[in-house]
Amino acid sequence: MVQEQSTDRIRINARTTDVFDIFNFKYYIGSNPYLDTGALVFDFALTEYRDPLPIKEYVAIISHLYPHLAGQTYQLYADLFARFVSEVGKLDMGLHLNLWSIKAYPSYVRIGIQALHEQTIRGVVYLVWDWFESISQNEDFPFEERLIKLQNSFRESVYGGSTVYALLQAAYQQGIPAFYLWEEGLMQYGYGKKQVRGVGTTFDIDSHLDSEFTTRKDDSKEFLQRLGFPVPSGDIVISEKAALAVAREIGYPVAIKPVVSHKGIGVTPDVQNAKELKSAYNKAILAIPKEESQRIIVEKSISGKNFRLLCVNRKFVAATELMPASVVGDGYSTIRELIKRENRNPKRRDTPTSPMSKILINEGMELYLNEQRLGLDSIVKSDRTIYLSKSANISSGGISINATNTIHPDNIILAQDIAQNFRLTCLGIDIIAKNISKSWKSGNFTILKINAAPGILMHFNPVKGEIIDIPFHILSTFFKSAQDAKIPIITFNKISLAELHATIDHVLLKYPNLIIGAVCNEGIFINRSEKILHQDYNYNVQTLLRHPQLDLLIAEYPEDILEAEGMLYQGSNIVVLDNPSETEMILLRDAIDGAMALIKKENNVSIRHKGLIEDFTLDKEEDFFNFYLQKIRSIF
Repeated sequence: MVQEQSTDRIRINARTTDVFDIFNFKYYIGSNPYLDTGALVFDFALTEYRDPLPIKEYVAIISHLYPHLAGQTYQLYADLFARFVSEVGKLDMGLHLNLWSIKAYPSYVRIGIQALHEQTIRGVVYLVWDWFESISQNEDFPFEERLIKLQNSFRESVYGGSTVYALLQAAYQQGIPAFYLWEEGLMQYGYGKKQVRGVGTTFDIDSHLDSEFTTRKDDSKEFLQRLGFPVPSGDIVISEKAALAVAREIGYPVAIKPVVSHKGIGVTPDVQNAKELKSAYNKAILAIPKEESQRIIVEKSISGKNFRLLCVNRKFVAATELMPASVVGDGYSTIRELIKRENRNPKRRDTPTSPMSKILINEGMELYLNEQRLGLDSIVKSDRTIYLSKSANISSGGISINATNTIHPDNIILAQDIAQNFRLTCLGIDIIAKNISKSWKSGNFTILKINAAPGILMHFNPVKGEIIDIPFHILSTFFKSAQDAKIPIITFNKISLAELHATIDHVLLKYPNLIIGAVCNEGIFINRSEKILHQDYNYNVQTLLRHPQLDLLIAEYPEDILEAEGMLYQGSNIVVLDNPSETEMILLRDAIDGAMALIKKENNVSIRHKGLIEDFTLDKEEDFFNFYLQKIRSIF
């Protein structure tokens, strides 16, 4: 373990009771010298204060929570530490963060951990460090409590929403570049003119008018009715008195909901009488944003099961049955205790990858239990199922069941006919039907609403039934392959401002209509138009790749930038290396398959392209840059 032995250098973070020290943290948003993904990199060493326990003793305790780590071999304490940080970094959510690396130096080991959210992964490293120190001192450690805090940290981040994370994970697995645009609050998938931007399942190619139209439940209901589709009878009111009058006219039970709302907030189905209506009306009023008028829908409540039909690119892809949250009695526990027990269900971790949310006790639940002549302290008979809400929303603890294989063909046609009327990538259609396997034309089927920004986790990770890969359907709408998401990129390890201009001119001479983005340490350009060079180098690169008309990127990535910031992108088509350092050789690692690489060492030049290697020796008068210009035409 020579690599981990301490020297007389001053410890940075270690306390006098610590066995280990971690220091020199650096977060990379993208590819870097240590991993070809975003990563947190830090140094790990032993201190002189205490001797560590044998590695096997740490493994014995760690394996209580992560038994699959017990059967592996660890040569260094750093190896064990890195492997465990990587495992904890998945946050018990099954996150796709699987990569890690270690690089030994004389007195420390540099560890790289694949990361997505800097704050969370830093917390993971400190959690593991504190746990290792507790093991060293034979102390108890609140691991689960600390992990829950980190889960919350990730969930509250821009990547923590279930739909955003599912799309981000799918993009990573398919090799489609993706990054977050902080100023705009959007995800970008793809580079330059190949890009698509969006939030959740709403994208920049969607019609803003169509998306806004779906939020107006009154107008969209009338539109569906005009198309000949089944919608419930009812009316819009602006007072409780008018709501009571409409309910008397159409007959109870009725559903009450605000004209403008989302995620089922303020919606009360199956209102049975005037007393319930008054409560439901007030609930709907409270759900209306302050800037919106207080308009409430009162419509006939249809009995049956709740379903969400999902169309992607105007084609039906999935149907999911939604059931309200429930508990099953055991003959001695109260409903409150049953809810607490159900919330410990691993499927209810309420994370971006868990299929169910926590069941929250609120006034609406208590009122609904009261209607069933029950309360939170009621003891439920063994095997009796108690539903806790009239709403079947996933966000309120509802359960999703895949129904894609049981839907009647007429109902698929209905969903697609509706979707054809909207220029929207994703469209959710909420319905009630007694049996989705029967045609809507036979009755007992009604459309509740349409949703222009539907969540996808209910289909992608249902509580019961087959998984439907919605992220793949969405991304394949834009990109048939990973290459369809990328524009050509030329990467240098060093290029002067004059050479950058010459390269731009050389390409434009043959392809005058191209939009070229170019950046080096000395400037940033769109064609020959100079832009403001930001001190954060990758900010400049992202600005270019964000350009929706960009055809080609030319970028310099010297060693100092690679060490300080890493790279924003992967997938160079041409890599030009002029006497590269060991660090600069990673530019070859991150090139696409079949890329052209020109590598100059002294006067020798090697050209690698599609598995072939050609070697040249430059004359003293021959300039490497001009040599390169002759070779780049093959990129187009």
